[in-house]
Amino acid sequence: MARLKLDNRDLRILSILSRDGRLSKTELAKRVNLSATPCWERLKRLEDAGIICGYRAEVSLRDLGAHVEIFLVAELDNHKAETFHAFERALGDYPEITDAWALGGGFDYLIRVVTKDIDSYQRLVDSLLERRTGLAKYFTYIVTKAVKTGGVPPLETLFGSDADSP
Repeated sequence: MARLKLDNRDLRILSILSRDGRLSKTELAKRVNLSATPCWERLKRLEDAGIICGYRAEVSLRDLGAHVEIFLVAELDNHKAETFHAFERALGDYPEITDAWALGGGFDYLIRVVTKDIDSYQRLVDSLLERRTGLAKYFTYIVTKAVKTGGVPPLETLFGSDADSP
């Protein structure tokens, strides 16, 4: 599939929506200095191309109740493709695993786990080990304070020089 050509207005639309996905189409059009119909057409094109892949609400877990957020750094017992695939499939079986990244360098994965307490986290790790997912070593890092969250990549800075002017 050909890469969609984006201009600065497209990037502005993406930047604005990544910070405020509930914005009305009328307000969005006003912020990017377009009339409603062309703005809506651009938005639809971005959605159809898969560049906008969803809308969601950010939920304050702290205000809902007690929980623990943990980063787990994982090293697999070997580096065969089937081991990586099996491990990645296994991660999908745990809703407490909210994010996972394959890494280059010393460790194989960085995994974010959000669960109700340390005991439930340890049961999750024990399950990964018992299932023989290829997990050889893991290191646990408990989040004590969120310093910066919900970061939005600086789209206009990252891609603005490649984009055409509107």
